[in-house]
Amino acid sequence: MSADPDSEPLDDRPDGRDETPNERADRNWSEMLQEFRVLQTGTQILTGFLLAIAFQSGFQKLDPGQRTFYLALVVLAALSAIVALSPVALHRMLFQRRLKRRVVSFGHAALITALVTVALLTVGVVAFIFDVVVNDAASTFVAVVLSVVIVVLWLITPFLMRRRREDG
Repeated sequence: MSADPDSEPLDDRPDGRDETPNERADRNWSEMLQEFRVLQTGTQILTGFLLAIAFQSGFQKLDPGQRTFYLALVVLAALSAIVALSPVALHRMLFQRRLKRRVVSFGHAALITALVTVALLTVGVVAFIFDVVVNDAASTFVAVVLSVVIVVLWLITPFLMRRRREDG
């Protein structure tokens, strides 16, 4: 009985899954796309909000520092969208070239980068609103509080869960 030369051996990862490296790449790509969809929705809402602000009558009342902050947020929103869409563009350019594992690896890095830009964007938009509506001190306070919440939920909690799994 001869082995099929096109079939791949099952990988040796001790994760309880019987899948080839290509099957794992396909699954990882699918999971990553779902994560990008969630991220993209939030980014689109924030970007739409930012773009609408410039056309409001009160926009002219912003001081130069607030305008600069606003423009930085607009650029960050655009950057977030570009980074979040880059794995899709890469996938299209490399479609059927047998590079799925590389695309998944790139997508992972892009997703982490997109999460960082969206975190900055989210904190920035809320801080901007507090700066315009309340004052600079309130803006700083809310930015610090939101940053701490993001660090706890996005970094510390996963780290502790991973550590507990490795320890026990």
